Amino acid sequence: MNRREHLAALLATAAVLLPATKLDALEARMEEADPQYGLLGQMMAQPGKRAELVVILSEGTGEMPGNIAYLIGEDSANPDAIWIVELWDSKEAHAASLKLPAVQDAIKRGRPLIAGFGTRAEFKPVAKTGA
Repeated sequence: MNRREHLAALLATAAVLLPATKLDALEARMEEADPQYGLLGQMMAQPGKRAELVVILSEGTGEMPGNIAYLIGEDSANPDAIWIVELWDSKEAHAASLKLPAVQDAIKRGRPLIAGFGTRAEFKPVAKTGA
């Protein structure tokens, strides 16, 4: 799969996860961005705690230098699972984000709500739509 096809697939995933207004903003941002590092992961919340976990993760990830996109979506088949898709300028920017006070706080508050993790993949974005 080439870079264009890969990022097209990511934006298709984002289209399922985001309202139209946020998707438009993400597409505009992606037009100018050149992500070099990506993560896709599934996280399982404690039973009945998915919405609470999503709020915590959303609050802690608003301002992360080098982050191009941080998408959180509810798993359609598992009422306690979420999917997180991240696009970054670099792997180093992602690593640096884990040291930010807001991210550290989100991790601390979210940890008791996490039951486990599912699939996780690191990838190099290689394509985007509209490029």
